Parts: sequence; structure tokens; C-alpha cells
Amino acid sequence: MAKSSAAKRRGKRNVAKGVVHIKATFNNTVVTITDPNGDTLCWASAGSVAPGGGDKKFTGARKSTPFAAQRAAQFCANEAKKIGVVEVDVRVKGPGAGRESAITALQAAGLRISSIEDVTPIPHNGCRPRKRRRV
Repeated sequence: MAKSSAAKRRGKRNVAKGVVHIKATFNNTVVTITDPNGDTLCWASAGSVAPGGGDKKFTGARKSTPFAAQRAAQFCANEAKKIGVVEVDVRVKGPGAGRESAITALQAAGLRISSIEDVTPIPHNGCRPRKRRRV
């Protein structure tokens, strides 16, 4: 019984417009493409994709590079195009290095970007911040 319900749910989807969520932290970049309702279509992170398409993936400090973010966005865009996504809204969150390069990769992959929005959470003087980092 479980097999048939999973097969129904995993049917061929055809979504024309999507939302790309880019979370760029200092250590990694995660790209998620959802439909307008928020259901995930595909995702990729800098740690889950390989630089040249092989088995060796980005690890350690290389995950935080703009090139790793570009490869993750490129992989995600190709998966979304298979589903039928043509136009996307982009929502960027976080201060990481892969913000601009991920957006550029989406455009280069052939997705039409209709809007770019920064959704980084900024406190309106909420919680007391952690102690200052001394390097």
C-alpha cells in the first residue's frame, strides 16, 4: 500500500514559476527551489555538489567559496528546468560569500529571474547579542 501512495505523490510535476531560496552562511551555501506554495522541488548545497562533476565534493573551507555556491545553484537550476520551471523569484538570506555568484549562476542556467529579495533576519533590538569576537 505504501508504495502506491508514494508513487502517486512522486508523479511528474510541471511547475512554471518557482521561488529560489539561497541561504549563504559563512561556512556553506544552500540553494532550494520551491513552488509558490513552498513545497520543495529540488535543493543543493555547496557540500553536496562536486566541482567537476565527479565523486569528490566540496569539503571544509572550499564550501564557503563563491565557486561552490555557483556549482550548487547551477545543479539546482538544471534539476528545476527538468520539472518545467521557467521563471523564479529569488530570496537571499545570510551574509555569505556565495550570494551574488549563486544568482548569476541561476541566470546563466536559463532561468528568468523576476525579482530578488533579501530576507536576512535583522533584529529590531531584540535579544542581547553574543560577546564580541576577538581574533
